[in-house]
Amino acid sequence: MRLPGNKYIPIISRIMRHGSLVALLSFLIPHTVSSQDGSTAYNYLNITSSARIYGLGGVNISTVEDELSTADQNPGLLGFEMGNQVMVDYMRYLGNSNFAGVKYAHAVGERGAWAAGIRYFGYGEMKAADEIGVITGTFSPKDLNFSGTFSYDITSRLRGGISLKLLYSSYEEYSAFAVATDLGINYFDPDTDWSFSAVVANLGGQLKKFHQNYDRLPIDVRLGATKGFSGVPIRLSVTLWNLTKWKLPYYDSGDGTSSQPFEKKESFGSNLFRHMVFGVDFVPSDRFFVALGYNYKTRTDMSTYKRSFLSGFSLAAGMNVSRFNFSLAFGQPHSGATTLMFNLNMNLQDLIR
Repeated sequence: MRLPGNKYIPIISRIMRHGSLVALLSFLIPHTVSSQDGSTAYNYLNITSSARIYGLGGVNISTVEDELSTADQNPGLLGFEMGNQVMVDYMRYLGNSNFAGVKYAHAVGERGAWAAGIRYFGYGEMKAADEIGVITGTFSPKDLNFSGTFSYDITSRLRGGISLKLLYSSYEEYSAFAVATDLGINYFDPDTDWSFSAVVANLGGQLKKFHQNYDRLPIDVRLGATKGFSGVPIRLSVTLWNLTKWKLPYYDSGDGTSSQPFEKKESFGSNLFRHMVFGVDFVPSDRFFVALGYNYKTRTDMSTYKRSFLSGFSLAAGMNVSRFNFSLAFGQPHSGATTLMFNLNMNLQDLIR
């Protein structure tokens, strides 16, 4: 859903202000400064379902693990070694928003794999009102993402994959349907512990519009690299995203004491770092990990005087217990917005033994 201009006035005029509405708009609005700027809808697609990736800054396409959740943002990371794995995810987002999903992977021979999943984005119950403010009832806006992924080992070190996503949205009496595709590739050298990836995300379009005009998907080009170090259980990751455009300005309200309009911020350094996400994970064994990430774009998107010190940082930890893999992630994009994510990963074949 896009909000600039007048085309969504029929929707917004029927929605009373609510904590969950703030959560819903928090990731829809940043890309909607003007109806003429090529802005996009469906920006919830940029919210990972992986606690590990969330801990690494929320965007990571190059971390190689035998864990289904790591293929969340790069279909080129899915592999036959993940066969029979099931991943369940849950995220407590801003306001009363709750996201949840499940995904299953199956091996295809010794070089291929497929996965299928569904993810639900719910934004809580909101009040609806008519044009003069009379409450007409309540509604629960939601998005659904049905996905299917296939990957194949091109060589012993090069793997490619493709994901197809069917997207359904329902906001009050308005609904929309879209189709998106992700293309990803990964090169991994186990001898040097270097991993390089490239992804083209969210190619596709809207088949059924919300109201009068069709909305664009958040098409993106991403590059990523991860490096492990011999004898040291640490990996460093750098991910470049939003590479379809260089200029990514943001607006700063200063210390909150001024009545002047927000100040537009844009410089070479700001644009550069708003394209970069940094992550480091500590992996002393295959049974435990801790991940820390920094996303400068998240921090500057929340550039108000109430932004917390932790804004832009995220943390995750996980462990293998018996036949289960648990992961937890934490972030605080804003002082009034703490987010928590939980992953449960298991292998069905281990459960029936």
